[in-house]
Amino acid sequence: MPFIPHTEDDIRSMLDAIGVDAIDDLFDEIDDSLRDVSLDSIPTRASEQAVSRLMGERAAADAGGLCFIGAGAYEHHIPAAVWELTTRGEFYSAYTPYQPEASQGTLQVVYEYQTMMTGLTGMDVANASLYDGASALAEAVLMAVRANRKSKASRILMPASVHPFYRQVAHNICANQGITFEAIDFDSRQGTVDVDALERWAGEDVTALVIPQPNFFGALEDVDALTDWAHTNGALAIGVVNPLSLAVLKEPGRWGAGEGADIVVGEGQPLGAPLASGGPYFGILCCRKKHVRQMPGRVVGRTQDIDGRDGYVLTLQPREQHIRRSKATSNICTNQGLLVTAATIHMSLLGAQGVENVAATSIANTRRLVNKLTAIDGVERVFDAPCFHETALRLPGDASAVLEALADRGVFGGLALADFYPGLENTVLVCATETKTEADLDVYADALQAVLVEQAQAA
Repeated sequence: MPFIPHTEDDIRSMLDAIGVDAIDDLFDEIDDSLRDVSLDSIPTRASEQAVSRLMGERAAADAGGLCFIGAGAYEHHIPAAVWELTTRGEFYSAYTPYQPEASQGTLQVVYEYQTMMTGLTGMDVANASLYDGASALAEAVLMAVRANRKSKASRILMPASVHPFYRQVAHNICANQGITFEAIDFDSRQGTVDVDALERWAGEDVTALVIPQPNFFGALEDVDALTDWAHTNGALAIGVVNPLSLAVLKEPGRWGAGEGADIVVGEGQPLGAPLASGGPYFGILCCRKKHVRQMPGRVVGRTQDIDGRDGYVLTLQPREQHIRRSKATSNICTNQGLLVTAATIHMSLLGAQGVENVAATSIANTRRLVNKLTAIDGVERVFDAPCFHETALRLPGDASAVLEALADRGVFGGLALADFYPGLENTVLVCATETKTEADLDVYADALQAVLVEQAQAA
């Protein structure tokens, strides 16, 4: 008889406990049309050629226009060689390299990636084991609670300018583990953390301060002042970064007057991972050497054999699969090897100067875009702080309606911030990367001008 894990009574009891009438109600946020898994729309007994053409037509219908949306995932050029190499069989099918005698190539790639990340962030150690930027932040919070033994409060200061999804994930993973989050509002003029506002926590038991750079609005924080405040008050500094920005901004290892940030996390997607409808991406996590024993995931080390040849091996594996469950730091169960491989190849092809050029071009394009858009009557910057490659703009009308009208014209104009920040109605977050030409920027500006005129006339 097949194994049936739950009886009808078990299922009923669980549904009653969470206040749901039926299992289907757990998926009510998904539109009914998307939950229809029938294949009726595919002709019966169609040839392979006919089915291929049909699916090609369906895929073409999903082709987007010009994308000016950032908000944590960015459209960057990925050289063709990156995924041509990454999808070779020896990389594509590689799993966690438990057996070093059979996995030297995979281990070396991960080691080289770790080396690149420490160079980019200015930190001592990096791993290759986080699902995405949001889970990386959650793991950094857990890590900080373990590492800061002087703090007994398990209390994390979380700026509102951190990505909303990152904050949600960190809360969902950490809140039931006795960790509390206290919000720090952003300055309404600058769009950054008001360092003076931190004085309300001065002298109190704070475990860690999260420092976004750039923050969710694209604005650049005063990372030196924030890092120094954290260390002065006995807290660890957790940096949340866009890795591409570190090619032109001060690396977290040099933040402040002391040793810099303690832990650094971020989303690695800008380094060779396609947008791909939201993933898969990979999380970055780096730290100071003194905190390495609290680092989750796996760390690859380099050594030499008795013949003097370089060899690579999993040095630290702080998971319950490898060590006593009571001492495990995480249940992370992947090394995100494929994405890490792509990132390593991507950075190798671009080189230090190439990565810097991408970052600098993105900044320049965003400045030009902002200048073109703010030249339109009623469009203005929301915050005064310098930005990296995205910024918030206030529109003379409903942001969601404007973005919908722009999409009809083949322009994905940004993200409506009111969905995440009450008080930022009529505000959009726009982004321009190195993929945008002057003609692309003009298309956006002309389309926005036309949409605003049409809406004004309709009103």
